[in-house]
Amino acid sequence: MNFSIFAFLLIAGIGAGLTSTLAGLASLVSYPALLAIGVPPVIANVTNTAALVFTGVGSAVSSLPELRGRGKFLWRLILLVSLGSIFGSALLLIAPAATFEKVVPFFIIAAGLLLLFSGRLPTQEHRPGEPARTLTFGQEAAQTIVIFVTGAYAGYFGAAAGVVMLATLTLTVDQPFIVSNSMKNLTGFAANAIATVIYAFTTKIEWLMVIPLGIGLFIGGYIGPIIARRLPVQLLRFIIAALAFLMTHSISIFLAIHSNFLQSLSEIISSVKSRRSSSQKQKHFLAKKNGMDAE
Repeated sequence: MNFSIFAFLLIAGIGAGLTSTLAGLASLVSYPALLAIGVPPVIANVTNTAALVFTGVGSAVSSLPELRGRGKFLWRLILLVSLGSIFGSALLLIAPAATFEKVVPFFIIAAGLLLLFSGRLPTQEHRPGEPARTLTFGQEAAQTIVIFVTGAYAGYFGAAAGVVMLATLTLTVDQPFIVSNSMKNLTGFAANAIATVIYAFTTKIEWLMVIPLGIGLFIGGYIGPIIARRLPVQLLRFIIAALAFLMTHSISIFLAIHSNFLQSLSEIISSVKSRRSSSQKQKHFLAKKNGMDAE
């Protein structure tokens, strides 16, 4: 990798980090950047996921003012999203994605509309610094289910998962919008970290590409929350929703790549299983032969 590619990925990473922390749509920038330098689609997908871990680190550090004092709920949120992400990743290997792919654009549009109009919901009327309202048992159970399902969506599809997560948090968490956005960034870190661990053992990640892209994502992820604090909330909602609607126009391309990735991943897993089975049969044959020779 030469200097020009390093610089290109660094700049793309900064842009993607800003897009991620402000709108949850980093892949609109970072994924095409990897394709532009010749990385194959499937490898670009997993490499991009690995690099996105760094934007979560940068945004978490920068979002400490918004996240401070919410540790108990954050741990619960991360746990639910992580479990949902693992479930979604497992479901990806056994359930055909084509069954649900047609619903994804409508899911994203609904998330964008919710972000536009959620400012009128009662849960968003209180000001920063006011205590959050206490949820009933039923409301907390519903919140748990919705957050888990959203985590599963992130693990299964990943398309505009940040927007969907932000819409979910805006609807279910009684906190200011800027706090929900910071929480969204943290859950994105958890989901990407889990996916990276899975991919590291099941497919190829271009780690040399991760370095410049990850540095840029960390920088962009750190700057993003600072910018978000200074933007009017309604303007921020509009920007995120507009980008979400833009995402629906390119979603067919994403899903086609997603299907190819799933097929390649299944082939890799099948190949590994086949090799293990062949190795076990060979060991069994040799052991049986040695036994016969001994007799």
